[in-house]
Amino acid sequence: MPLPEPVKAVLRPLRRALRSALRGGSARPTDELSRIIRSVEGERCGMVIDLSGHLALVTGGGGELGRVIARTLAGCGAGVVVHYHRGEEKAQAVADDIRGAGGRAMIVAADVGDEASVFAMKAVIEREMGALPDILVNNAVTQYPWKSILEQPVEDFDSQYRSCVLQNVLMAKAFAPAMTAKGWGRIIAINTECSMQCYAGQGAYVSGKRGMDGVLRVLAREVGPSGVTVNQVAPGWMISDRDRTAGTERSEGYEKNVPLRRRGDDQDIANAVAFLASDLADFITGVYLPVCGGNVMPTI
Repeated sequence: MPLPEPVKAVLRPLRRALRSALRGGSARPTDELSRIIRSVEGERCGMVIDLSGHLALVTGGGGELGRVIARTLAGCGAGVVVHYHRGEEKAQAVADDIRGAGGRAMIVAADVGDEASVFAMKAVIEREMGALPDILVNNAVTQYPWKSILEQPVEDFDSQYRSCVLQNVLMAKAFAPAMTAKGWGRIIAINTECSMQCYAGQGAYVSGKRGMDGVLRVLAREVGPSGVTVNQVAPGWMISDRDRTAGTERSEGYEKNVPLRRRGDDQDIANAVAFLASDLADFITGVYLPVCGGNVMPTI
């Protein structure tokens, strides 16, 4: 029988306190205590992603992947801040959907590659929501036409650096201190399978995404002792609303090289993000997780 929500709400902070105490001391939990701790959010017979009491900030939250990530986190109980740079109408639609389903949401504008803009966003969120996010999903990225390195304008390399590397640096500087003080936090960045492919034409994109990978691996080591995890989800070529509208869900040329012989979709990415944001993943950090049907496979 599932635990009633009021009981779970009482036990959740106890669970975290117990785990924190056990990590900080020499004592090891008994089998019975371990079972009790695991059952609190697993409801004894299964696993549940419960983000109640948490606040998530999704950059690019009105975009193709961002909107599904935002809705999914809200569906798991988190309050959600939907960030946008220029697409206010799309961000507002996502926030309206979340509120319409009984969730808590707001929208906020910022240039995630600009320090002053990111810290201004932080102030707005704290004022409007009464708290700072303890779940970050760094999803926004600048779009541009792909060309060979010799033909790609230098400005595109700069834009990828700012939207990939600097975004993750600035978001950490703005929001990680509150997470470390709290002793709990999740930083989840959206990378790409392209970071492992390094195909022709991907130069600027890969330079930004591989750069952020290095920053995030270092960050995972730096904030890990304070209970904050840092992970990356690396989508393949995913089906989104754009494909559904255009009828372009299938691509035999791409699918034939994917071990699962199909394209995944935006919900697959949102599911991975929700898992990494949850307490089910509280011993996972520093991970680059491809969600691409096996199209790329990190080696050991």
